[in-house]
Amino acid sequence: MADTTADPNAKWHTLPAPDLARQVEASHRRTLALVADLPEPQWSVPRLEHLNPFLWELGHTAFFYDVFLRRPLGAKALLLPGADALYDSFAIAHDERWELSLPSREETLDYKARVARDVKRRLEGRIPDGRETYLYLLALAHEAMHIEALAAMRQALAYPAPPAAAPPPDGGPLPGDADVPGGTFLLGAAPDAPFVFDNEKWAHAVALAPFRIAKAPVTNAEFAAFVADGGYLRPALWSRQGWRWRQTANANHPLYWERSGGGWVHRHFQQRLPLSLHAPVVHVNWYEADAWCRWAGRRLPTEAEWELAASGEPAPGGNGYRARKRRYPWGDDPPTPAHANLDFQCRGCADVAAFPAGDSAFGCRQMLGNVWQWTASPFYPFPGYVVDSPYKEYSAPWFGTRPVLRGGAWASSAQLVRNTYRNFFLPHRRDIFAGFRTCAKD
Repeated sequence: MADTTADPNAKWHTLPAPDLARQVEASHRRTLALVADLPEPQWSVPRLEHLNPFLWELGHTAFFYDVFLRRPLGAKALLLPGADALYDSFAIAHDERWELSLPSREETLDYKARVARDVKRRLEGRIPDGRETYLYLLALAHEAMHIEALAAMRQALAYPAPPAAAPPPDGGPLPGDADVPGGTFLLGAAPDAPFVFDNEKWAHAVALAPFRIAKAPVTNAEFAAFVADGGYLRPALWSRQGWRWRQTANANHPLYWERSGGGWVHRHFQQRLPLSLHAPVVHVNWYEADAWCRWAGRRLPTEAEWELAASGEPAPGGNGYRARKRRYPWGDDPPTPAHANLDFQCRGCADVAAFPAGDSAFGCRQMLGNVWQWTASPFYPFPGYVVDSPYKEYSAPWFGTRPVLRGGAWASSAQLVRNTYRNFFLPHRRDIFAGFRTCAKD
């Protein structure tokens, strides 16, 4: 890991060894649950931009622990000889992953199991220091991202829905805007945060004008009105790049929507279900979100506006905001099933009025969980950005090439998402569990 003296604001945080071991075991089991029920033919996938071979995806999660945890902690060799030539995502181009002589399903599962046993065994009888804790949390965060990617792959391939606790709850719509006063706000993570990525560092003052932001994400019903009004056929509603994408993709409605009689159904994994009108629209890309905003006379929030609406608290007397932000919309306590739809708690998206316990100080609901939310902001580093992580390729290669998403989805990990977490995807990606909320144009 890089010397933290390069970043004088960095602080180390520790977690007890049993907590880290439990997290490793839980992540390992969740990854396996997303592939264990698939018969052998379903492990073969077409060569598409947003997919990876299941064998590669599974081996890559094990490889990350091997390289970014075991190796920095003194391991003399990888637990799978030659793994560097198979699973290094920056050395091996996406399309090449179908040409590799990957280990068999049994060998890949064995590699994954041996890595999990080894990293748990390293914690036995020890008190991890801050550096070791960070490396464990980094590997766990990486696996959480690939767990969500595996769920998105199952959706793209029309495989059965992954294991989940319950169907999503009803709740109905939640119309209206929350009024957020202007002021100086600290955007980004504070140095006392337990774990953050380099692109969240560090909190810095930004001045924001007053704004009004939707209390909830845009719903299927609201997006269906755009489709019915010919929104996909009107070039004036689209950016130049967006219209070019729409024509190339021949997109006329959100991905996985299908006409049924006079209405819509959507393909949810292998099932075709009636469209849940009050659930958030999902699997729409940035171009589609931007076009809907133009049609509705609205706009996407900047990521600073989004983060303020999620984490800010007015200072006493109404003079700006408290320096100490909320880690989550509802406060600093970790998410529970009452706060947010995370961790496969539900089999898909709940209605936008569900989970009132998760409201922010301004009354915004589902800022975390249920569906990722596109913002208007391009992904750039914060002032003073430094690479202080062994995973040097996580952020820097992508600056300036994609928009920021915030919030997390129903398949996101509660250990990963927080108010300051910044996700980023290319603007044409529709396979991810993404929707959006909007701001009023004043």
